[in-house]
Amino acid sequence: MEIVEDERLLSLGLAIVIDSSRAERKMKRKRREICYKSFDDDDDDDTTDGVAVSEGKIFSLFEAREIMLKKENKRSREVAGEDGKGLHLIHLLLMSATSLDQNKLDSAVENLRELYHNVSLSGDSVQRVAAYFADGLVARLLTRRSPFHEMIMKEPSAEDEFLAYMELYRVSPYYQFAHFTANQMIMEAFDREENKYNRALHVVDLDVSYGFQWPSLMQSLTEKATSGNRVSLRITGFGKTLEELEETEARLVAFAKTFRNLTFEFQGMLRSKFGVKSIRKRKNETLVVNLVFYLNSLCNFARISETLHSVQMLNPELVVLVEQEGGRSPKTFLSRFMEFLHYYAAMFDSLDDFLPLDSPQRLQIEKNHLGKEIKRLMDFDNDEVYSPKYERMETWKGRMENHGFEGMNLSSKSIIQAKLLLKINSHYCPVQFGVENGGFAAFEREQANAISLAWQDKCLITASAWQCTGGSTS
Repeated sequence: MEIVEDERLLSLGLAIVIDSSRAERKMKRKRREICYKSFDDDDDDDTTDGVAVSEGKIFSLFEAREIMLKKENKRSREVAGEDGKGLHLIHLLLMSATSLDQNKLDSAVENLRELYHNVSLSGDSVQRVAAYFADGLVARLLTRRSPFHEMIMKEPSAEDEFLAYMELYRVSPYYQFAHFTANQMIMEAFDREENKYNRALHVVDLDVSYGFQWPSLMQSLTEKATSGNRVSLRITGFGKTLEELEETEARLVAFAKTFRNLTFEFQGMLRSKFGVKSIRKRKNETLVVNLVFYLNSLCNFARISETLHSVQMLNPELVVLVEQEGGRSPKTFLSRFMEFLHYYAAMFDSLDDFLPLDSPQRLQIEKNHLGKEIKRLMDFDNDEVYSPKYERMETWKGRMENHGFEGMNLSSKSIIQAKLLLKINSHYCPVQFGVENGGFAAFEREQANAISLAWQDKCLITASAWQCTGGSTS
């Protein structure tokens, strides 16, 4: 499947007006909540402001979805990508999103019902990604009190989510690129400060998650150490739940014990209780702040600004920034929708080169990781201030500079490592370096201050290194 950046092809001639004011967007939300209040409260009168969606149509929509779900174990004979059918599915998605944004709920339901008749979780990559976006749009259509909303947005179990993440990590260079590139930057900062700080490294990870990034860093550190000259690594990891932090600590401590010349310490901190301001820098240690897939998750520039200000106050030797890359700076729901559709279409397409369509591991990745992310991104409100968005490297560069950071040139080792990583994965898919077409590609950005990973013509991830300049201008 090829989803290009040209909006003329993607929109298929749709005239989309995306410049509505915040007051208008709030009114749309209010009308939508009123429209579905009676449905949630079992009242048959379901009209407001000339908009009407009957219970019958809602049930008909979910009947179509149930039929679609039953196809999960049966590969659809039709291939959506043939004869323009893939573009037709994208057209239906955009029609649905536009109708929903304009509060034409009746039209949105009709388009979504047609979508469910033409997509499948076990079809080709176009059908699969369209199915999850359809679910995300349906979730937006309903109030959060609706039992149907809860059914669509049901979270996978912690175990299923972990297994899906692990499978994607194993087969694709996506997360590996982010972590290995970040670790190379950290190792170079450690090398620069090694004599000054007595071979002690402290990494503050604002989203430690499962801790998959850190075993490779441990290995790199121990390669520089000897039995009589140990290296110390301290990780302060922030997480969502105490259980997740305890499991991550157990994994990392067990792995660290396999290295006799490594002193390892892990401190888990609940994000809801502690912040960057609670960090205390010890003497004689190289301090690094790891911002890998974290700032985008804040969904709020005020929170991003506060975080960057707190990081700057720590005065670390290095700040590593890795974020999903957007093609533009989306400000409205429809522009964000198009950006996310571009992004995840590329992600689903890339899986074709890793795993067959009937692979249980692929279905697990799509359902419990990528599909979950899509539905979460779609279910945010229209308020642009608090909605997630994938932005351009140029936008992040401006933010970092405004908060007292300056970019650092990446070494040739970072570029070589990225190239090597893609070569290692080349038995799965074609790779290129420095070229933005065909398979995965890695290329330098911002005069060698950043490096990006792309699938065909879609940039997915950008990694960059930053140091403090002394003061914030925000």
